[in-house]
Amino acid sequence: MKELKDGIRAHVRLDWNGRVHKRFRGTDADRRYATEVAVLKVLGERGCPYVPKLLEEYPDELYFVSTNCGQPANTISKERADRLFADLERDYGIRHLDAEPRNITYDTKAGRFCIIDFELAEILPWPAA
Repeated sequence: MKELKDGIRAHVRLDWNGRVHKRFRGTDADRRYATEVAVLKVLGERGCPYVPKLLEEYPDELYFVSTNCGQPANTISKERADRLFADLERDYGIRHLDAEPRNITYDTKAGRFCIIDFELAEILPWPAA
């Protein structure tokens, strides 16, 4: 597997099938894991096309597997990133509490920007409901 991130809060790897493996560690790892899994499930239920899809979850290990959303969008402006996060909140009722350009990727297969890393996020009522 290819290492994507080996930090104090998470270990993230990409397998040969292109799936992302994320293991939480550090302060509040259990809470951050639960938040990200819950948010990804809600986004899946609400049909958001530009976030990872949760494939497998292992709560006892604070570990999950998701789809890949492309490569980091290192050149995206703060203004463009802010618009993407605002769209996510307006259209899907998820407030990303770490709304920074580092949490934006570009998926060449989908031809669009995507949002990742929902360990710090808030589920709001769905605006479409």
